[in-house]
Amino acid sequence: MANERLRGAVLASNLTIEEIAQRLGVSSRTVERWIEEKDQRRPYRRFQYALANLLQCNLSDLWPDEQSSSKTAEAGRAELVKLYPHRAVVPKELWTSLYEKATQRFDLAVYAGFWLSEDPLFFRLIREKAQAGVPVRLMLGDPDCVGVAQRGADEGIGPAMAGKIRNALANYAPLFGLPGVEFRLHSTTLYNSLYRADDEMLVNGHVYGVGAYLAPVLHLAQIPGGELFSTYAASIERIWEGARTITSPALESEAA
Repeated sequence: MANERLRGAVLASNLTIEEIAQRLGVSSRTVERWIEEKDQRRPYRRFQYALANLLQCNLSDLWPDEQSSSKTAEAGRAELVKLYPHRAVVPKELWTSLYEKATQRFDLAVYAGFWLSEDPLFFRLIREKAQAGVPVRLMLGDPDCVGVAQRGADEGIGPAMAGKIRNALANYAPLFGLPGVEFRLHSTTLYNSLYRADDEMLVNGHVYGVGAYLAPVLHLAQIPGGELFSTYAASIERIWEGARTITSPALESEAA
């Protein structure tokens, strides 16, 4: 028996079967089978969420018999694009390719993120995205706050953590005053470093006793019905709201 809900959503989207197949990376015949539901054939869960997102529908609009509890759990698994055991093995190009796709959000919430402050390509992306009208929000730890001191102790580098932040800010000096780019310092106890571009995010966990480069990284993509991405996205907003704007890397002069 055909899935008339899915057929109707496809018609309402004004997308062809071929266009849907191309965007999802499957064959046109596969999409037709999903609609026809011969032998009760349905898309794999990750394709269900991708299809619902593409058609701008809720999952339950297309498959109403799904259980809400299992949907939430499955959505969480579908949001996880990939898990890396530690940051050092994440492909270098992933960090920049993530931000290259940004059209609405370009967020960085870290303590220092010093390694990115030395990347010329990252600088170029900031300039290009800001010029294109994408708000660039860079949140670094306040080098004088308790949270930074504690994180330095946790990593075993002590005051060097505050030094890394100051060095990162010095590297970012050419970007201060650039329209569309805002720097803020936070005093938050970060449990993760967060790198967001639109509906994708890299979450670098903080693990006691080791540097962030040795901690796991989650690559997440936001999908309808998922809660994992939105949990971290809400954290970014709370960090932003509680942080203070700075207009110069010369922190001592601003504080005076």
